Amino acid sequence: MIDGLVAGCLMGDASRRVDKMGRSYTVARVLARNRDDEEFIVNVIAFDAASCTALLALGDGESLSLAGSLTPKVWTDKQGNARPSLDMVATQVLTAYHANPRQASPGTSECGP
Repeated sequence: MIDGLVAGCLMGDASRRVDKMGRSYTVARVLARNRDDEEFIVNVIAFDAASCTALLALGDGESLSLAGSLTPKVWTDKQGNARPSLDMVATQVLTAYHANPRQASPGTSECGP
């Protein structure tokens, strides 16, 4: 198991599913890029209620960061090229909606006194 932090954009909408025991979970796909601008598809599954709620609140193309365990995979595209992908069990989801901007008092700036 690899612990990882992935930042990218949601591909499509996340969807809630229910297993045979009646427990709900959420699946999503995230498009991430490395320093060389190569694209990676991250297949995400989340079981934690907070992580599921955060994923379901996002729409296609919105930015997010995920923390959790990663499993590297390889898939073959329609042209027969081997492409990398990652499977992630997300334990934490961070989006722009989680940021709580500080309110500056009158006459002060955010960066200094």
